[in-house]
Amino acid sequence: MKRQNGTYSTHPAPERAVLVSVEIRGKKTDWTLRESLAELGDLTRAANAEVVARVSQRLVRPSRTYLGKGKLDELLEIIHDEDIDVVVFDDELAPAQQKALEDILLVKVIDRSTLILDVFAQRARSREGKLQIELAQSEYLLPRLAGQWSHLERLGGGIGTRGPGETQIETDRRLVNSRIAKLKKDLGKVRTQRSEQRQNRSNSQAAVVSLVGYTNAGKSALFNRLASGNVIARNQLFSTLDPTTRRLFLPSGEQAVLTDTVGFIHKLPATVVSAFTATLEELEYADLLLHVVDLSHRGAVAHHDVVEGILDELGLSAIPRILVLNKLDRVADSPDDPLTERAMQLISMSKHSVVTSAELGWGLDDLRAEISSVISMDAPTPTPA
Repeated sequence: MKRQNGTYSTHPAPERAVLVSVEIRGKKTDWTLRESLAELGDLTRAANAEVVARVSQRLVRPSRTYLGKGKLDELLEIIHDEDIDVVVFDDELAPAQQKALEDILLVKVIDRSTLILDVFAQRARSREGKLQIELAQSEYLLPRLAGQWSHLERLGGGIGTRGPGETQIETDRRLVNSRIAKLKKDLGKVRTQRSEQRQNRSNSQAAVVSLVGYTNAGKSALFNRLASGNVIARNQLFSTLDPTTRRLFLPSGEQAVLTDTVGFIHKLPATVVSAFTATLEELEYADLLLHVVDLSHRGAVAHHDVVEGILDELGLSAIPRILVLNKLDRVADSPDDPLTERAMQLISMSKHSVVTSAELGWGLDDLRAEISSVISMDAPTPTPA
């Protein structure tokens, strides 16, 4: 029980966090250091921690301790003065960097990848989602096990240090590797089940339409509007991790299959992409992708580029897509107001685009009509008898 704001609470107080980011000189990026730190702050709060301070530095390259000595001293002072519990770094740390930092700072040190996995773990609801997250966490943990028993090495030899340290490391590695193998086997069964479900959908000859987009772009709200679904739609990062499928009725009278999938994010860890293979396979079999962008976000163009980059990496660039500029209600008082400059920039990037507000239902008829049109254009021409 902790005292909070003059009262006692049985709930643990949120961890106090300081965020740290490095800008590499000469490195080209569409993201400013300020934007990246802002998103890191959103992730930290999503993990139920309180952002107390931010530290940044420009470097030619990150050092063994990620930061220069002067910034490390500044960080140590903040940790002491602000009673910091955890330091969150904006880039993925090498195991040696993380260990060196914890030795110096004497508080918990995590990186962006760990943070994203933590938020994912909170959001996972289905057995599949939990399996995918555990696999990603296990694969991320494996190369970091060596430091778990380093305290034995610092005892200076003698009783208790001959052998057990290395033995424990090998035991831990074997246990984690065994768990990874089992998780992959279980997820393999999920992939088989998904393949059977896709085959059944294929037999029905219904077109498959999949929603993709940056996290919190409004995909789930749009899914619910289009398919009368009941997917959780909240103003939070990664509210949906598990793919959900519903029927979509089109103006032509035809039916399609609509699928909602996990949202993407800047610097998405490779372990997450790998673990979510079963989920992302849904995109491979899509006839059409609806790329949803939060038009109201000042980083909308950068968000668009992140998602397109990930789709390219997954080999999905050839699948037809419609750009859905969502959350128009947040940038205009009515759907007739002029589009913003970034909207015009985004529209110029896409062959097909529709402006919507899933919250208020604007533009949904236009979107259904566009879906029907694109599916008809890409449908194979029947072979004459």
